[in-house]
Order: sequence, then structure tokens, then C-alpha cells
Amino acid sequence: MHEVRIHGRGGQGVVLASKILAKALVEEGQFVSAVPQFGFERRGAPVVAYLRYDQAELRALTNIYDPDCVICLDPTVSRAVDIFAGLKTDGTLVQTSAKPVAEVTPELPETVKRLGLCNAVAIAMEIFGRPITNSIMLGAYARTTGDVSLEALQNGFQSVALRDAGLDQNMQAIRRGYDETSVHQLNGSA
Repeated sequence: MHEVRIHGRGGQGVVLASKILAKALVEEGQFVSAVPQFGFERRGAPVVAYLRYDQAELRALTNIYDPDCVICLDPTVSRAVDIFAGLKTDGTLVQTSAKPVAEVTPELPETVKRLGLCNAVAIAMEIFGRPITNSIMLGAYARTTGDVSLEALQNGFQSVALRDAGLDQNMQAIRRGYDETSVHQLNGSA
């Protein structure tokens, strides 16, 4: 079983990202459960969503306390919450960051063994004119983990999106997130 926790801020599409990823994983034959968690429910407040998937049927519907992977949609959210809490010892981090890997790794706990970096805020500003990074970071997740295809993500987005406005932009955003993510294997000293 794989467990993913997605962190971001209200208005960035954290919950929508978990739904899109869930749809994409189902398309690829996985059993999936996605569990959003709401707090203050206001724009800018920390938001988290949980997702688990496996080849076998899932029974657990709880929050995820020990994720295999953390996706962080906002480069500042780690100042407000511990995004690394419970991350498994061979964990994966998919992070929005404009920093080079040499500047990011000293800030990481030793549990992070695989790191995907994507300057998603800059990409979002180019595509949307706003720092909404959810679709970009789904592409980054696909690149970093290889657990889901771009085609499945794009189909998942089309099936979950409520309206066609921005569909082409989001397809471009998923692709750019995939293409512009650098993946790094870390050796245990983060």
C-alpha cells in the first residue's frame, strides 16, 4: 500500500489535486481512497489531503500518519506545519521550490530518500497568472515516483474538473510539471 499526504494552502487546489490523482490511479487499475481534511477553510490557511492506493482492495479510511510520499504545493507551508511528520524512512518528497537541490537538501530530514523539485510557482504564474500549483505538482509527482502516467493524470483532471474553463492550461501545466521536475536520490544524509 502507498500513502501520500498533500500539503498546501487554501485556494491552491489541494483537495482537487487529491481527487484528480485518485481518478488517475483508478484508471491505472489501483484501488484508491482520498480523504480531505479541512481546518479554517479560508484562503491561505494550511490545508492537507490524504490518499492511499494499492493493487488490493483498501479497508482503511483514516488520515495518513506515516506517508510514503509528501507532496508540498506551497514553498512556505512548511513554516506553518510539520510536513515531514511521520514520513517513512525511505520517503519521497515532491516539493515546490525555486532553490537548487544543494540549498534544499540541508533543510530535509534524513527520512527523505527521493526528492522531486519543481519551480511550480513560476510555472503557475506563466500559465495561470496566479500561484495555483496543484496540476503542475501532479505532473511533478508522476515524474518523481513513476506511479501514474501523464495520460491518466490528464484524463483524471478532465473527469474531475467542473467546467471546461482552463482545461487546456491545466493540461499544459501537468505536462510542464512533469517535464520541468528534477529528481534526486539522496544517500541518507540530507
